[in-house]
Amino acid sequence: MGSAVNAAPIRVIVADDERIVREALAAIIDTREDMQVVAQAGDGIEAAAAARAFRADVVLMDVRMPGGDGIAATARVREQAQAPAVIVLTAFDADDYVFAALEAGAAGFLLKDTEPHQLFQAIREVAAGQAMLAPSVTRRLIEHTRGLTGSAGPAAALARLEPLTGRERDVLARVAQGMGNEAIAAELFLSEATVKSHVSRILAKTGLSNRVQAALVARDAGWGYGPY
Repeated sequence: MGSAVNAAPIRVIVADDERIVREALAAIIDTREDMQVVAQAGDGIEAAAAARAFRADVVLMDVRMPGGDGIAATARVREQAQAPAVIVLTAFDADDYVFAALEAGAAGFLLKDTEPHQLFQAIREVAAGQAMLAPSVTRRLIEHTRGLTGSAGPAAALARLEPLTGRERDVLARVAQGMGNEAIAAELFLSEATVKSHVSRILAKTGLSNRVQAALVARDAGWGYGPY
């Protein structure tokens, strides 16, 4: 695992009402040397209590659970002092869940058919303070948000993106298409670490807080379709 092995592991809580799923996720996560599952929860109330009792970095939260659903539990977790980041993991690819989870403070939203390596990457990214959305979720969120808020106008968007280098523009144009870091890396013949560095610099230069906001600005600039 490189230098990550020498760092403190990312402390994870797994919340899912299905015991088999919960224990399988915990077992998979515990195979990573840079991660440690510190608690499991079977419903939203248990998840919020575990977040208070354990100094976790990330809560992996199911949506549909008895005793308090994952959306309400996410809001309760995020209200706590030194709150861990929350990744909502669900089998339901529905807009209402996406928007409710993000409004409740979730930093990530993944589907349960996500590949293990993508799940590990999401845990690492949200633990580091970044947002992580499944590419399909990013695309729908961009369109939904544009429909609600309208466009700031291409001139304002282009002015905001002016400081970006050519390679940063290449990366952002693909973020605006809903592509994840792995897909961007493959298309541009870069490492995922390099793509992440480019995204971080894009956010710093534009003053935006996450890749969804950056994607919205890029789409306003006309970068979401074809060459920019």
